[in-house]
Amino acid sequence: MTKQEYRILVVEDHFINLEMISEMLKRLGCIVDTASNGKEALDCVTKNFYDAIFMDLQMPVMDGYETTRLIREDKTRQKIPIIALTANHVKSDLDRCLESGMDGYLTKPFELKDLNNVLKKYLDVASNS
Repeated sequence: MTKQEYRILVVEDHFINLEMISEMLKRLGCIVDTASNGKEALDCVTKNFYDAIFMDLQMPVMDGYETTRLIREDKTRQKIPIIALTANHVKSDLDRCLESGMDGYLTKPFELKDLNNVLKKYLDVASNS
């Protein structure tokens, strides 16, 4: 990662996954906020600006697809990269991610280098927009 600190929101309902991803992002020099469902994520997004959002798909209260659609309705947040966190590598699920407004996906489980590569890809795109 570059020396710039990126502010990242991680939305994940499984506590262990949330902690693991958060710690990995912190190791990469990111500032990390967390939410355990879509409603909490929307609250975070209305209060803060994020350089990227990692979004679990299946969560209680509000799933990742609906949360992404609602985030994208706000014109000031349309360019924030939203990356799906999914255990499924099924084409129909991945297509649904893109249709809901997500920019890409990261298949669980993943390693630090995978997370770093995704950040580089999407934050470079965002900074060149």
